[in-house]
Order: sequence, then structure tokens, then C-alpha cells
Amino acid sequence: MNQKISLIKYLFPVLLVCILLVIGVAILDVQQPVLAAPVRQAAIYTPTPGPDGRIIWIVGPNDTLISISLITGVSVDQLRGLNNLSSDTILLGQELVIGLAGPPEVTFTPGPSPTATRVVPTPTPQPGSGNLCVLLFNDLNGDAIRQEEEPAIPGGQVSVSNRSGSISLTTQTVAGLDPYCFTEVPEGDYNITVAIPEGYNPTTVSNYALSLRAGDETAVDFGAQANSETLAEAPIAESSPSRSPLLGILGLLVMLAGLGLALFAGKFIKQ
Repeated sequence: MNQKISLIKYLFPVLLVCILLVIGVAILDVQQPVLAAPVRQAAIYTPTPGPDGRIIWIVGPNDTLISISLITGVSVDQLRGLNNLSSDTILLGQELVIGLAGPPEVTFTPGPSPTATRVVPTPTPQPGSGNLCVLLFNDLNGDAIRQEEEPAIPGGQVSVSNRSGSISLTTQTVAGLDPYCFTEVPEGDYNITVAIPEGYNPTTVSNYALSLRAGDETAVDFGAQANSETLAEAPIAESSPSRSPLLGILGLLVMLAGLGLALFAGKFIKQ
């Protein structure tokens, strides 16, 4: 019993001191002004474009589109559009495009100075020429196609002219089997016209257009056929009477008889 009383006496001062310390600390804590938690200052972000002109933000811990928008000043919608995002989910370490600083700077390296090359003038090709042959043939069978035995019709008028009118050639057809040829005719587009002489009717067209190129030899045939009046006026060859062989023999005998009489008379005169 006495031991318990001694222990209480020993602990009582210690408890009293502890209580006083706690009361003192509480009083000091009440007198101290309440300090607010320090405000986290937002970091000032200075964008630096890359070589391709893009400004990149690398997603860090706890970054969201909203926090990145608040720091960079780029709206959430713009962040979605620049990075083709269909949601607001982003990953740690992901590179987000937050702007474009324009086209990248291109450094030109000067190359070797160009060497002047002499330009050789291209010669202008001279216009060439060709031959143009025209035949007005007597279309005896009326098929509008010239056969070798069908001769030319004389008296027809042939006219050759180009479209501009700077070249005009004329001639008159003559009898025979060969066409008339205009030589060394300048190349170009020509119109050929034939006037049929009286007494003939055309069996082909009388006007023909063609293009003559350098070195060409072009032949154009026009056909005509004698009409009924010309055929009626054509002279009929008189048929020579046939001689009988008997009359020829008789004449020969008469000549021989005459010759014999002449010889006989000559001998008689000499006697």
C-alpha cells in the first residue's frame, strides 16, 4: 500500500508537467497565424517549333487535354483537331501537336553556275512541189472508169487553182492516150475543174479537190461520152468495092499479051 502511494507521488509531478506542456503548445498554436498552403504557380510554356514547323507537347504525368489547354492557350477542340483525337484520352509520353509555326526553313545550297549554251537555229523547211496530171477521156462504155483503149477528148478546158487563188494553171486537152501533166506544182490544196467540149456529156464529176504534197505525182481522170448529135454527125467511111480475083488475072493476061505484041512488032520492023 505504501509502495503505491509512493509511485503516485512520483508520477504526479511528471503528469502535471506533461499537461502543462500540452496546454502551452496549444496556446502557442492558437496565437500563431494560419498559413495557407503555397499556391502552385503555372509554368510559363515557351513553344519551340521543330524542323518541320510543328510545335509538339509531350504528355507528362497527370496531363489532360484541359490542363494542356490551360498551359498552352490552345483550346481543347483545337487539340482534338490537330491530333485527330476522337476522345479526350491521351497517353504518357504521347506527342501532341499544339500548333504550326509555318513552313520549315529551307536552306539552299548554291550549285555550279550554268554554262551558256549556244542555240543553233532550226532551218525552216522549204515548201516542195509535185506533178499533177489530168486526163479527159472518152468514156466509150459509160462506166466512168478509164480503160487503156479509151482515148483523150480534145478541146476540153482544164483549170487548176489553189484555195488562196495565188496559183492558177490552165490548159486544153489534146487527142491521144496520155494525160497532160503540170510539173513542179507547189504543194498545197488545189481545186481541178474540167470544161467538157460541145457534143459530149460528162460521165464523172467535173470538179475535184485534192491535196498535193511534195514529191507526189497525182493523176486525175475525168470522163465524158459523145451524145447522140455527135454520133449522128460522125462521118461514115465509104466502103471500097471488093475486086474480083478473076478480073485481076484477066488484067494480067492482057498486059502479057500487049508485051508480046510489042516484042513481035519490034522484030518485024528490024527485018
